Amino acid sequence: MHQLDQLKQFTTVVADTGNFRQLAQFAPRDATTNPSLILKAVQQPDYAPLLARTVAAHRGQPLDAVVDQVLVAFGLEILQVVPGRVSTEVDARLSFDTAATLARARRLIALYEAAGIGRDRVLIKIAATWEGIQAAQELEAEGIHCNLTLLFAFCQAVACGDAGVQLISPFVGRIYDWHKKQAGASWDEAARAGANDPGVQSVERIYNHYKRFGIATEVMGASFRNVGQITALAGCDLLTISPELLSALQASDAPLPRRLDPAAAAKADLPAVHFDEPGFRYALNDDAMATEKLAEGIRAFAVDSAKLDTIIQGL
Repeated sequence: MHQLDQLKQFTTVVADTGNFRQLAQFAPRDATTNPSLILKAVQQPDYAPLLARTVAAHRGQPLDAVVDQVLVAFGLEILQVVPGRVSTEVDARLSFDTAATLARARRLIALYEAAGIGRDRVLIKIAATWEGIQAAQELEAEGIHCNLTLLFAFCQAVACGDAGVQLISPFVGRIYDWHKKQAGASWDEAARAGANDPGVQSVERIYNHYKRFGIATEVMGASFRNVGQITALAGCDLLTISPELLSALQASDAPLPRRLDPAAAAKADLPAVHFDEPGFRYALNDDAMATEKLAEGIRAFAVDSAKLDTIIQGL
């Protein structure tokens, strides 16, 4: 049995791509998209007709409304391939605006529902800022499920759990990137691999906290740089993995044992933790890595959203 099938025995495998033609070969349950992945997809010849049709059908509408139509068009194609859920992201430029995030999330869900897709098959992706988490709490109360992304700090995970968010996406690879860059020449790749990888440790801490305190929020490790990070988190609720790393898992028959265990985590001796808004903001500010990577991630997604706007305006 190859490693991908071994992993599927105890972790839900999610494909991290906007390239829906690649999905079937990996048989993931869910799929995630983001502005960068959609931008990459719309620039490929295979997807040009879908983009052109969608833009033409909604010409004359405000740009942000047309963009949402494009995001949902890709989501609908993905849902024809995966049996589970697709994650569709709210514009990152709204990351500090709760009201605007709520409005965009409700519109995205309305578009999916108009196409006959139930709320149980869509996750609205929102950056895990304080404002984004407050929006997600309100959306969850309305039955609109959310995937809180760009999550780098423990305080973000705690606040999402307290808000009753459906799912979080802690970023493994970007945490690894930051620590490796900070260490410079002193970085020891072998010593910081597997369970010692700082990104892996971050996800494991969140997973253990959730299981210890009975928090129902799903943990989906994201942003992987290598197979070792994935195998070190085997047993996590979900892992969203790029097509390249999914292929690498398919190509190996090496044993892949479970690493994260909910029963063991439930018995862990851990303190209860909660954050109000001042406490959250201080804790996030106190975490240099998380502060830098959250800001960097929002900026990068905003740049790619603006590029997508430009492509759509040019059609």
